[in-house]
Amino acid sequence: MSGVTAGDTVNSDIPQQTPRTDPPRQRTSSLPVVAMVGGGQLARMTHQAAIELGQTLRVLAAGENDPAARVSADVVLGEHTDLAALRAVAAGADALTFDHEHVPTEHLDVLVAEGVNVQPPPEALIFAQDKLRMRVRLRELGLPVPDFTEVASVEDVVAFGDAHDWRIVIKAVRGGYDGRGVWMPDDADEARTVVSDQLAAGVPLMAEQRVDMARELSAMVARSPFGQGATWPVVETVQRSGQCAVVIAPAPGLSEDLAADAEHIALRIASELGVVGVMAVELFEKVDGTLSINELAMRPHNSGHWTQDGARTSQFEQHLRAVLDYPLGDCAPLAPVSVMANVLGAEEQPSSTMDERVHHLFARMPDAKVHLYDKGERKDRKIGHVNIVGPRNGSASDAEHVAEVRERAERAAHWLSHGVWTDGWDPHHG
Repeated sequence: MSGVTAGDTVNSDIPQQTPRTDPPRQRTSSLPVVAMVGGGQLARMTHQAAIELGQTLRVLAAGENDPAARVSADVVLGEHTDLAALRAVAAGADALTFDHEHVPTEHLDVLVAEGVNVQPPPEALIFAQDKLRMRVRLRELGLPVPDFTEVASVEDVVAFGDAHDWRIVIKAVRGGYDGRGVWMPDDADEARTVVSDQLAAGVPLMAEQRVDMARELSAMVARSPFGQGATWPVVETVQRSGQCAVVIAPAPGLSEDLAADAEHIALRIASELGVVGVMAVELFEKVDGTLSINELAMRPHNSGHWTQDGARTSQFEQHLRAVLDYPLGDCAPLAPVSVMANVLGAEEQPSSTMDERVHHLFARMPDAKVHLYDKGERKDRKIGHVNIVGPRNGSASDAEHVAEVRERAERAAHWLSHGVWTDGWDPHHG
């Protein structure tokens, strides 16, 4: 299973199936076929963009009930760690790309040697897979990253923690997402326990200085093999329990200079690392007004979901354009403020069906744009998102307007998750 999507989407009671051995589906037109490794919601939404462009998105899915496998007409069943499965999905495709970063780069090197157009290329993707290598490379480029060190022993983390007054974060070098694989010890005893347990389990670790941050940002960009770059407005991401809950586009109150710095940082990373496709650079806005780079994602990303309804070109269409070396699309926002809120599974599934909840949502908020992933509901699982695109006469500098658009997005998402309106509204009595 993949670390980012398949772990959330694969139905464990589906029997393992061997990759397809028959030839790929016969083309009915000369339009491109893009192969995507991973069958989660990102692949599902990329498939929707491919339909609009008349293209085919072939999907490598771990199971037939993965979100993308349930809608794509061209599916290969297999694991992303299986070279034979990767070869099968890549056969005859114009480009091979990803909805998660966890494909072994040694397999991708083989595919490149065999003539497969892998985008982003493995030499770029490795920096989204390996946090330590990413930190080393970005520091070499003079980009803003926190102080860090490799942790090969308990002594390493104790020395680093002492040097930074125990304002540190321990991270798994590979894997980890939505708050997993991250530990924030308060003292040496806690750190010793974490490091001893994780190293004993074979988990490579690093430690970095904890950033005094004001908020989290994301700079979403795209780059083509030709070298064309494009940027969407820098957004604010609101995290809860390590998961992205809300995205506000553009980031309210962000100065023009700092927004430009964030975009330039992201474009430079894409260029220097040779990234092709869309990429999210997750950043911290520090309390001193400067930026610090947190993570890289070389694929469509949760912080870019607002672009489906709030920008001229969505991140999913842009990713297809980029990996096929088409001219990139216009990233301009369609409204001064757009807000995305994730729909997360409730602790207890509501008595009403999701269809009933959607019905009531549309009756009350007809402008809400709902994107559901066809995934079973369970606590904290990402099962969809809602986009609210604010009116064109609004203003991103108007705090009340931003708060109003955000409240509506969160209210809609909470209703879809819990079947309860946060403002106490009764759908049967008004």
